[in-house]
Amino acid sequence: MTNLQPSREVFITCAVTGSGDTTGKSDKVPITPQQIADSCIEAAQAGAAIVHIHVRNPKTGVPARDPKLYAEVVSIIRESKVDMVLNLTAGMGGDLVFGSAEKPLPLNNEGTDMVGATERLDHVRQILPEICTIDCGTMNFGEGGYVMTNTPAVLKEMARQVQELGVRPEIEVFDTGHLQLAIWLKEQGLIDDPVMIQLCMGIPWGAPDDLNTFLAMTSNIPKDWTFSAFSIGRNQLPYVAMAILAGGNIRVGLEDNLYLKRGVFATNADLVKKAVQTAEGMGCTIIGPDQVRDNMKLEKRWG
Repeated sequence: MTNLQPSREVFITCAVTGSGDTTGKSDKVPITPQQIADSCIEAAQAGAAIVHIHVRNPKTGVPARDPKLYAEVVSIIRESKVDMVLNLTAGMGGDLVFGSAEKPLPLNNEGTDMVGATERLDHVRQILPEICTIDCGTMNFGEGGYVMTNTPAVLKEMARQVQELGVRPEIEVFDTGHLQLAIWLKEQGLIDDPVMIQLCMGIPWGAPDDLNTFLAMTSNIPKDWTFSAFSIGRNQLPYVAMAILAGGNIRVGLEDNLYLKRGVFATNADLVKKAVQTAEGMGCTIIGPDQVRDNMKLEKRWG
């Protein structure tokens, strides 16, 4: 494999809850702001430098984008004095669910949540985390009518506003065309250096997580960009090694995988500890939040 770097510095991102329908599958998936914050703290203590945060309705567990829920999570984390880089999703608000195959319209109002760029960034504007994610593309999800919707016009405006706020975007790339769109946004002057991207592999119907596709993705990343990579389900932990060998950083967490091993539910801290074990076994040094801030030119806004 080209770009083999088995002994170097890497950082770990822990995606602690996500927006998927996972809360009914494992009781270890955090739901309330207190649970989400506690899970972030435990992940950071286990070795994660960055925590990637979604919020959920505390009563139902369904995904939410209420800025007050984000503020509560962040307040608890900051009060704990446990250091970590905060990465808030900005992916919510781009959910389009069509009706049936024969009658796609009207849209399914229960699942559809489409708002403008400014509203999608309300919580980012209020909290000013070091990082927020931008999902760089539109794609089908699942087997029904759900489409993750991010038009170039919306992405340009979101990137512009994030740049103006002084927050570092982490560009989430789910397929090869999304990477080209990210490169285009950079060429438009809407993403500042150093550029930070996340390769999201193995998600139907994006880029599969086989080796050839992964190498096709990594070989087209500009050399001066910093990337992390992950896969979902049973391939999450093998992708710790894959990301390292490709010259990238690590992402684990219950957003993407519920199991430590077959039949054994994981906590976020469990998954981080497993990633640390794998990385250190490959000769890597796990770097902490302060070094990530130095490397990525992030402004610490708390503590």
